[in-house]
Amino acid sequence: MEFGKLEREIRINAAPEIVFEVVSRPEHIKMWWPDDASVEPVPGGAGELVWGDRAKVAPLTVVDVDPPRKFAFRWVAPDGQRPNPDNSLLVTFELEPSGDSTILRLTESGWREKGWEAAVLEEAFRDHERGWDMFLPRLQNYAPSVVAR
Repeated sequence: MEFGKLEREIRINAAPEIVFEVVSRPEHIKMWWPDDASVEPVPGGAGELVWGDRAKVAPLTVVDVDPPRKFAFRWVAPDGQRPNPDNSLLVTFELEPSGDSTILRLTESGWREKGWEAAVLEEAFRDHERGWDMFLPRLQNYAPSVVAR
């Protein structure tokens, strides 16, 4: 199996404007993904995702913000380094209206560019597959409860 790109697609019973808020605003991100989040949702904006009592902290850098169609960020950089195109994975949320719902397409790329040995790459890829398979349904359930601001 190739570990070049992780892709998922889900339908969310909420408008793209709502789903965009849910994937880009820290007050919403922490409701479906990490225990805490901080992010400045502008290109070049820095942030972090926190699990547990800061047991795991993942710095991120916002790459693309195109409301309500696209939100992308880089993460999984080496310890002590800010995520950039040479050292991290790129997560892209693409949103497409579909009636009263939204089709969310998640792509996580940059796996081969990390330079990990095959076993490490496969384990990290599988770990992220399990993670997205757990967290995307939470996003799917949470987004319809959000009211547009």
